[in-house]
Amino acid sequence: MIDPLTEPTAAETPAPIAADGKTAGERLAAIRHRIARAEKIHHRPAGVTTLIAVSKTFEAEDIAPLIAAGQRVFGENRVQEAKAKWPALMATTPGIELHLIGPLQSNKAREAVELFDAIHSVDREKIAVELARECERQGRRPKLFVQVNTGLEPQKAGIDPREAAAFVARCRGEHGLTIAGLMCIPPAEDAPGPHFALLAKLGREIGVEALSMGMSADFETAVQFGASHVRVGSALFGHR
Repeated sequence: MIDPLTEPTAAETPAPIAADGKTAGERLAAIRHRIARAEKIHHRPAGVTTLIAVSKTFEAEDIAPLIAAGQRVFGENRVQEAKAKWPALMATTPGIELHLIGPLQSNKAREAVELFDAIHSVDREKIAVELARECERQGRRPKLFVQVNTGLEPQKAGIDPREAAAFVARCRGEHGLTIAGLMCIPPAEDAPGPHFALLAKLGREIGVEALSMGMSADFETAVQFGASHVRVGSALFGHR
């Protein structure tokens, strides 16, 4: 049977050649192709997975070729870094969607709500309170994900999986937040599949559809387990 998915092709827009000999457009097309193949193999609807290009630590000139190649959804780890480079980029390109995928300090809640379309790191009561206050004050409602510490790593942010349902209920009931989904970052030394399966199970139990999981090394596995968003950095930009 002939695979209906075509091989990725280079973007028409000229772009700088990276150290691996590929342009930004070629890298982007290759990642999109792999996501599409994973969706097909695992019987998921075509196009159901959103690719977040993780642009943290990269400058505007590194990001521009991906924008030129058609990428519109980007992820940043730090509010201040995003503020320094994204307003100018968004002013020249309509339709950019910016996601905060790193930890959020409560004193940065105002700026985060102002700048980001989605926040993936709602991980404690204080953050929920501050986000609720800022969403009400600004009249903005970024898409919110609760970060779950599926590996119970003491050095890592996130809600204990056993407490995730209760925390989401408090976010909704006490703070009036609309929680769109869950996010996780599996321990580096673990196979990611069980962590993705746990997040998907929690999502079903809690009643959220969005699952932010999977990075450059394991995004196809994340697609298998139901990811709605995959966060890909080095496979698109190269190593930092």
